[in-house]
Amino acid sequence: MPAKKLKTFLDENNIRYVTVKHSNAYTAQEVASSAHVSGKEFAKTVMVKIDEKMAMAVLPASYQIDFEQLKKFLGSKKISLANEAEFKYHFPDCEVGAMPPFGNLYDMEVFVAEVLTKNEEIAFNAGTHTELIKLKYEDFEKLVKPKVFKFSWKSVSLPKDPAERWQDDL
Repeated sequence: MPAKKLKTFLDENNIRYVTVKHSNAYTAQEVASSAHVSGKEFAKTVMVKIDEKMAMAVLPASYQIDFEQLKKFLGSKKISLANEAEFKYHFPDCEVGAMPPFGNLYDMEVFVAEVLTKNEEIAFNAGTHTELIKLKYEDFEKLVKPKVFKFSWKSVSLPKDPAERWQDDL
């Protein structure tokens, strides 16, 4: 059972959470919609390679990564999206692409988009494409200890003009 490791970790730390079953969904926006969760509260986990080291970037489902901001903050020369073949073996207990944003359970750094911290609760994949977990953001932050900074912008329909990026979308 993919969510077992995460649930055990949450239970051992006395964290209150809710598990939500939903229909099979693969993209963050589909998961949020299927589970009736706001796109800004659904924390998607995006795997990135930072100077060839795997890390997690966590941001709202309705946002995109600003790779230039990420590079600038981290002082890295090369940051790119990781493909499934590069990261799937890091998560043997998860379905590919459904890993929870708990890098501490997988020996990875976690970076959280500042806008996500403004939510009282967040929801995220629980290791499968049919289950998510909701908990208080402050509990997530206490357990994961992510680095938090601005590295995302809200997706817009058309056109995808960088001038239309929101500074604060709340």
